[in-house]
Amino acid sequence: MTSTVPPAPVPTPVEAVRLADPYPCYARLVAERPFAFDEALGAWVAADAAAVRAVLGSGALRVRPVGEPVPAGIAGTAAGEVFGDLVRMTDGAAAARLKGAVAEALAGADLGHAGALAARFTREVLADGGEAPYEELMFGVPARVVAVLCGLADGADREAAAATADFVRCVPASATQADHHAAAQAATRLRALLGPAGQADGLLRELGGAAGRRGWTDTGPLLSNAIGFLSQTYDATAGLIGNTLVALARGADAADTGALVREVVRHDAPVQNTRRFAAGAFTHAGATVEPGQQVLVLLAAANRDPAVNPDPHTLSPGRVNPAVFTFGAGAHRCPGGELATALATAVVTELRTAGWNSTATPAYRPLANARIPLL
Repeated sequence: MTSTVPPAPVPTPVEAVRLADPYPCYARLVAERPFAFDEALGAWVAADAAAVRAVLGSGALRVRPVGEPVPAGIAGTAAGEVFGDLVRMTDGAAAARLKGAVAEALAGADLGHAGALAARFTREVLADGGEAPYEELMFGVPARVVAVLCGLADGADREAAAATADFVRCVPASATQADHHAAAQAATRLRALLGPAGQADGLLRELGGAAGRRGWTDTGPLLSNAIGFLSQTYDATAGLIGNTLVALARGADAADTGALVREVVRHDAPVQNTRRFAAGAFTHAGATVEPGQQVLVLLAAANRDPAVNPDPHTLSPGRVNPAVFTFGAGAHRCPGGELATALATAVVTELRTAGWNSTATPAYRPLANARIPLL
C-alpha cells in the first residue's frame, strides 16, 4: 500500500508574515487573486499594486472600525486617549489638519543628527563587548534617538524608550489585560516626560509651532502624537534593522549600506500589511466591499508586484525609482519613513564597522503585521 503525505496547509497572508520566506505566498496572490475575499480571514485582501493604491486612496475606507475608534481593551485609559489622538489612527478634517503639522515637524528633523546619535548610541552598546545585544540595538537605540530628538536627555531618553516598549504592547489584537494595563501606565509616564520637553528645541517644539500655524491650540493631541513619534518608529525601525542584517547574512551585495537599507524597505518590508475598514461601499476591479467589512492591505506583496517593480524578487541596492508601499500611501502615509531609514542605516553601519558577522537563519516574532527577526 502506498501512503500519501497530505499537502502542507497554505498559510494565510497574516501567517505568512512570520515565515522564513513569505514571498511565494504573496506572489501567488498578486498573480491569481490580486483583490479577493478570503474566507479564512473573513476579510478582503488587496495584494497587487493597483489594489493597494486604490484601497489606500479611498475615502470610503477608514483606519479603524467605525464603531471602535479605539481598541476596546484600552478605551477609557491613558493609552486609549493617546491612541485616539494619533493622526495615523484617525480620519476626518481635524485629523488631516494635525497630520499636516506632524508631517511638517518630521520633515524638519535633522536626519544627519539623528544618524549621528544612533551611531553613538550603537557604539556605546557595543562597547560592553560580548554577543551583540540585538534587542537593545533594534528597539532601544532608535527609541532613544527619537526621545532625544523630542527634547529628552539626561537619562530620560532611556526611560522613554522603556516606556515605549510597554506602550506598544496594547497595539496587537492579541494584547492581554496585562498588556493593556502596562500600556496605560506607560502612556501616563510618557506624557509626564514629554510635557516639559515641548519647551526645549526639538521635534515636540516643532510640532507645536506647526500646529499653531494651522490654528491648533489643544496641547493634548500634540503630546499624544509625540508619543506616536516614539511608538510608530519602534517596530518598523527594529524590523528594518533586523531584516537588513538578515540580508547581509544571506550574502547581500552591500558596498553602500544606505542603499541596501532603502532596498530592504521594499524587498523585505518591516511592515508587511495594514488594514482598512469600510465606512461606505468601495468597489475595485468589479468587486465591492460592503460597509462594515474590512480589507487586509498587503504592502509587502505590492512592493514585489512586477507591474510596478521590474525583477521584483531580486534584492537590488541602488534600484532606480522603485514603487514602495511599506510606509503606506495617500492620507495615512507614514511621514517618518526617512527617519526610520536613517536610524537603521546608522545602526547597521556601526555593526559592520565593529566586524559583525552572522549566517544564522532567524525565526520571526509572532506578529500579524510587522516582520521582525529574532536574532
